[in-house]
Amino acid sequence: MHVENLKIFCDLVDSKSFSQAARMNDITQSAVSQQLRSMEKHFDALIVDRSQKQFRLTNEGEKVLQFAREMLGQYEILECELQAMKKVLSGTIQVSTVCSIGLHELPPYLKDFLQKHPTIKVNVEYRRSNFVYEDVLQRRADIGLVAFPTNTQGIETIPFVKDKLILISNREHPLAEKSCITLKDLSEQRFIGFDQDIPTRQATDKIFKEIKLGVRPVMEFDNVETVKRAVEIDAGIALVPEGTVKQDIAHGTIRKLDVDPALSAKWVRPLAIIHRKGRTLTPALKTFIELLMQHNAQPAYTEKALAEVN
Repeated sequence: MHVENLKIFCDLVDSKSFSQAARMNDITQSAVSQQLRSMEKHFDALIVDRSQKQFRLTNEGEKVLQFAREMLGQYEILECELQAMKKVLSGTIQVSTVCSIGLHELPPYLKDFLQKHPTIKVNVEYRRSNFVYEDVLQRRADIGLVAFPTNTQGIETIPFVKDKLILISNREHPLAEKSCITLKDLSEQRFIGFDQDIPTRQATDKIFKEIKLGVRPVMEFDNVETVKRAVEIDAGIALVPEGTVKQDIAHGTIRKLDVDPALSAKWVRPLAIIHRKGRTLTPALKTFIELLMQHNAQPAYTEKALAEVN
């Protein structure tokens, strides 16, 4: 039995879906079914209880799953140790990230990393936050980059940076020239926000509730780029991560509003690196994470911390 068979089986159990397991391994749904039947024939035992409507393993299937995970873990360790024996780092790192981090935070770090390690390939995919977690859990991505990280079963979270949330407006907006914007100034304004299922929107709703600001929402979008364009045409003001608008402010296309520090002192957006809990970090991935942490003046990703996820 090959390692690929065990991985397909584990993916099937994790997703509880033949079609999803097929997508995760770039094979057909029929091939997943054939793999399962082949395993049942090999062990001369039913692995999946087909009498149930919902996906459920038999007792024999649970035992196979236990050993399959152990064997995949050992194989992962072997691959990492063999790579570590090489003098030159190599391999591919799959990154799943929300657009705002991937477009505005990641590029300079990625450029530096690739210059230092040209033999490593980094693939970046832009996804909504919930899909980033899904990609990491289902092994489609080695790491994910998210904002306002949540405690998720099976996910290890590494604090990355904290980006300040700021209010922006059209450059000719009446509030643009005020030196200290108060709660009263904001209560009469039109607001442009993110879709309600986006973590940054949930955080801004909490901020508005804490300062007792009843906002007047006029537009909602699923990404910061569209929010910025709506602000540019003076459709309203918006609360956005500062890192996503630095160039726009520098170019004068939008304005940063000077809000009373008593209101804005705690307006921050924590970012995090996530990966599957218990996975073994390859030398390339370990180096990539360490570089991200060093760039942001965070405490070093120590050997103790690395040992906890290896």
